[in-house]
This record gives sequence, structure tokens and C-alpha cells, in this order.
Amino acid sequence: MAVPIAVLDCDLLLYGRGHRTLDRFKLEDVTDEYLVSTYGFPRQFIYYLVDLLGASLSRPTQRSRAISPETQILAALGFYTSGSFQTRMGDAIGISQASMSRCVANVTEALVERASQFIHFPEDEAMVQSLKDDFYGLAGMPGVLGVVDCTHVAIKAPNAEDLSYVNRKGLHSLNCLMVCDARGVLLSAETHWPGSLPDCTVLQQAALTSQFETELPKDGWLLGDSSFFLRTWLMTPLHIPETPAEYRYNMAHSATHNVIERTFRTIRSRFRCLDGSKGTLQYSPEKSSHIILACCVLHNISLEHGLDVWSSPATGHMEQPEEEYEQMESMDSEACRIRQELLLTHFS
Repeated sequence: MAVPIAVLDCDLLLYGRGHRTLDRFKLEDVTDEYLVSTYGFPRQFIYYLVDLLGASLSRPTQRSRAISPETQILAALGFYTSGSFQTRMGDAIGISQASMSRCVANVTEALVERASQFIHFPEDEAMVQSLKDDFYGLAGMPGVLGVVDCTHVAIKAPNAEDLSYVNRKGLHSLNCLMVCDARGVLLSAETHWPGSLPDCTVLQQAALTSQFETELPKDGWLLGDSSFFLRTWLMTPLHIPETPAEYRYNMAHSATHNVIERTFRTIRSRFRCLDGSKGTLQYSPEKSSHIILACCVLHNISLEHGLDVWSSPATGHMEQPEEEYEQMESMDSEACRIRQELLLTHFS
């Protein structure tokens, strides 16, 4: 069991003469159960993060007794997964609130720097086909490269551009656009959009749209709900299905698209700093966006390590404004043709 440690001066901890590290808290001194309950992840996962991020977190300085990468990672994980105030989590490993804040910032930036390494669409042809096969196995929807949706994360009112972050419920938030595969692995995550923007506007302005219109292969599509417009690469449900084929299409679409809702619930459950139960993220929109993206990176890494995306119970605390939109069919005739062909070929 960990021995209580007095809170030490943050400058002495983070920066040090000769770059000696403070290692009062040792992973080997605590049980696996303690690590999972306090920091949300098992021992081997934490060791992997130390190897992955250690170089970025061990910057030489001119003062003494820097906080070790291991302790910085524990501090950040404790904050991400508990949503507790930093003072309380800092006390658990014996560092001040100022040091805790810097640890969270350091680990967050190190994870954000590696976002493209862990969050991306597959490029290998065999992997793309596997992606489609996995989706087809869910509900018989062919050609699916990913499911897309937006989710809101509550933040404190920023000092500037206040109204741009006020969502439909009158709360300040970031609107985050994400795509996942059939297992819940994130393939794209844009976490910086102001909460006042509706989902369709976010997608219109997102890098994801440019990526699909200029780079990614054309023999597949994303699935999006009715808050998005139908596109050649984005299949949406029919507003008023009339034929049996249209009903079957909508049912398969809904069952497949539900994967991203489950993924959002799992991310909220795993990273309680995002779920709203402990209050809003007390950071600027930019820093809040980075924290969300860092949690997305950790989510994907956890899946690589066999921590099942569906293993955590849902909490349902994150504020998610319901979209108010007028259902409109796309004026893109080619997109309509593709969806009609899909109906005739696979659902008639």
C-alpha cells in the first residue's frame, strides 16, 4: 500500500539541478487493483506509456529533482480517468496542485503529438477490406469505412468568443467530430469545434470532408445520421421510408451507426474528466480540445492492449445537445443515385 507523502514544492519537482528525478511513488509498491481503481489502467499498460512518452517527459533542466515520467503519467491518468480535482489526485502521489497541472499538461501534449500515429484510417488494401467486412458483419450494410457523429464536451466559459461556444442547451462546450470502426477504434477525431456549431456545419468545415473528397478511396462510405447531408461518401438514413427495401436499409443503417454511440459512452465512462459528472473542463477551449484528443489517443491504445471497448459501464453524464434541424434530402444527384443503387442491390 502506498505511503502518504508530503506535498513538495512544484518547481523543485518539475525542474532539477543535474536532472535527478523524484521517485517516492513506485508502481511496484502498489497492487494491480489499486492501479486500476485509482488510475484506470493496469500495470503493463502504464509501463507501455512510460516507454512511449518517456523521452518527451524527460527534458533536461538546470534545477534538481524533476518529476519522473512514470509519476507524470500517473498524475495525468488519475485526472483523465477520475475527473477529480487536481489537488485531490496530486495528494495521492505527493505533488502540489501546480505540479499536478503541469504533469497533466506535459502528458497531454506528448499524447497529442502522437495522435496521428494512433488515430487514422487504414491505408493497406487488405485492412480496408477487413474494415468493410467487420461492418458488414454487424447488420449487413456493405461498403462501410466508418461511422461518424458528433458529441459535446462541457468546458468553462472562455474569456473570449464566449457566444461561439454556447450550445443549444445554453452551456459552453466543444463539439467533437469522430469516426470509429466496428470495434470502436477511432479513425478520426476533431475535438476543437465550438459548441454553437451544428453537426452539419462542423462536418462541412472539417478536415475529414477534405480527406474523403480528395484522398481516400471512392469505393466505400461513412455512415452518418440525419443531422448530416447525404454525400457520395456519406450515407444517411431515409427521412420517410416507404418500401420494404427502404425500411431494411434504415434498420441496417441504424444498427451499424449505433457503434459510435456505444463508443462515445465508453469514452465518457473510461475518462470521467469528460463526462460532466465532476463539472466542466476548467481550461481554455484549446487546452480542453487537447485533453479530449489525448483521451481519444489513450482510448485507441487501450484497445490495442486488449482492454475491451465495451467493458466499461455507461455513465451518461456528458451533456449532449439534441440537434434541432430540418430534415432535408441532399441535392447531390450522384449521392442520391449511389444510395438508390445501394437500396436496389443489397436491400430489395
